[in-house]
Amino acid sequence: MEKRISYWFLLGLAAWGLIILLRQAGIYIPVINNYFTDCITVPMYCYLIEYLMNNVLGYHWKPDLKFVLTSVLYLSFLFEILCPRLSGNFTGDLFDALAYSAGGMVYYFMKVKPLETE
Repeated sequence: MEKRISYWFLLGLAAWGLIILLRQAGIYIPVINNYFTDCITVPMYCYLIEYLMNNVLGYHWKPDLKFVLTSVLYLSFLFEILCPRLSGNFTGDLFDALAYSAGGMVYYFMKVKPLETE
C-alpha cells in the first residue's frame, strides 16, 4: 500500500496557500478566489479521507460514487447554508455548490471510476 501523499494533493495545498497569501496582500483574482478553491475542495477532501482510512487507520477502502456525492452535499450544506447563517465571513452561493459538484465529478471520473474498470 502506497503511503506517500499524492503530488496532486500537495499541489492543491500549495495553490490554497498561494491564494491565501495573495488575498492577504490585497490581490484578488475573482474566478480563482470564487470558484477554483471550491472546485478543488471536494477532490482534496475525498483524497484526504481515503488517505487517512487506508494509510493511517489501516483499512482497505476505496471511495465510490455515493461517497463523492455525499461529500458534495455535505460540503455544500456546510459552507453554503450553515456557515453563512452563523458568520458574516461566509456567503451562500449556488455557483459555489456547482463548483463543489464539478470538482466531485472530476475526482470520480479521474480517480474512482478507473479503479472500478480494472
